[in-house]
Amino acid sequence: MSLEQLLQEPATDPTPIYRARDGLYAIDLLAAAVVHLDLFTWLADHPSTLGAICVQFDLKVRPADVLMTLCNAMGLTTPAGGCFHLTLRAREHLSASSPFSLAPYYASLRDRPQTLDMVKVLRTGKTANWGSYEPDDWHRAMERPEFAAQFTAAMDCRGVHLSGAMAKKLNLDESKALLDIAGGSGIYACSLVAHYPHLKAAVFEKPPVDRIARESIARRGGEGLVEVIAGDMVTQPLPGGFDVHLLSNVLHDWDEPFVRELLAKSHAALEPGGLLIVHDAYINAEKTGPLPVAQYSALLMQLTEGKCYSVGEMRSYFNEIGFDWIDHHHSAADRSFILARKV
Repeated sequence: MSLEQLLQEPATDPTPIYRARDGLYAIDLLAAAVVHLDLFTWLADHPSTLGAICVQFDLKVRPADVLMTLCNAMGLTTPAGGCFHLTLRAREHLSASSPFSLAPYYASLRDRPQTLDMVKVLRTGKTANWGSYEPDDWHRAMERPEFAAQFTAAMDCRGVHLSGAMAKKLNLDESKALLDIAGGSGIYACSLVAHYPHLKAAVFEKPPVDRIARESIARRGGEGLVEVIAGDMVTQPLPGGFDVHLLSNVLHDWDEPFVRELLAKSHAALEPGGLLIVHDAYINAEKTGPLPVAQYSALLMQLTEGKCYSVGEMRSYFNEIGFDWIDHHHSAADRSFILARKV
């Protein structure tokens, strides 16, 4: 798809197709809670904090948070007074003491490989193999050219629609130079320069994805408008000279300590008054939904070191690091972007 074609919009809404893939692992997380933990039978008599749930079932905080957010979004638990309380729906249909319990209906999923992987992730906090067949976790797998090419192509086709929807909601008329951090194929950078012809952009990516990005940008006719800077955001500082940073579908792959670290690197490298765009799928501040994002978070919890962060968590990170929150805008397919400015 050329730069000119990136200005086009699809005639139909692909959101249901995104959701079918993004919610793939939510059923396995629920099955793990029902069949392996018997979580809802215990919660029926023990409304508890996240910490108490972690202690009772020997769970790590990140995956437990994703599990309980999914339970909230499904109407199985409700948060009140710092504790998770079972709803009538869960009490009737997922507690072993109820004559209406559907727990046996989930028993056939007990030994499903993805369900067993969920139990391991819940108890260790470590990622499962990508799709239960890759020999490495996602980050190590990305160092292999074949897997990197396959994964980057998947994210590129997803970004064709999402990048255009984001670009139309932004106002970059006064911006000059954008750095797309871990920008994959460069689809977002290409879309932004197509929508804002005055804008120069660069993609910051590690090998072998940097080569894939150069080839993809050239095929779109973006040479001279979008450059590629080889580097590793994990081990290196970000390059300077940019008044806009974009983090699109990046933070959800990482646990909280590195999210803070990467945002701090952005703050250090941005020009004074520079703009930060964080495009992702966000949980609401109360961590009660929306359901499609809570389901997507289960996939991310399983296969990466991250999850879908809440807008409340993002506010706290920005305040801590020194970004001024500007706004939060929906874009497309359950995604949205947060705008912040370097103080």
